[in-house]
Amino acid sequence: MKLLLDTNVVVWLLLGAREAIPSAVAERIADVDIDSLVSAASVWEIATKRSLGKLDIDPRWREVLNRLDIGQLPVSAEHAAGVEALPWHHRDPFDRLLVAQAMVEGCVLVTADRTLDQYDVQTLWG
Repeated sequence: MKLLLDTNVVVWLLLGAREAIPSAVAERIADVDIDSLVSAASVWEIATKRSLGKLDIDPRWREVLNRLDIGQLPVSAEHAAGVEALPWHHRDPFDRLLVAQAMVEGCVLVTADRTLDQYDVQTLWG
């Protein structure tokens, strides 16, 4: 099983706000037998929100991210093109790209955003 973490989950992990993540979900993320991944799209979203002043997080957040035991998933042309076929349930381009990545890579998308349940992708939350 591979888990692709939505940006909100990555931010909570970076902030040390693990209480925001249901305990069963946090256990899965921490399970060494499960590949947990952070998308380059989430890194891009965090960087964008920081530069706009919409996210107050330690400037060394990338160092913290690298210390977490989470793999990195680059954005491929196939991922980007996959967005085209998605219905417009969600308007956020970052979330749409995460959905496409989860579909292409066969990942379970870990997200608190219930709107993403409308897509043909398996999601995980409390």
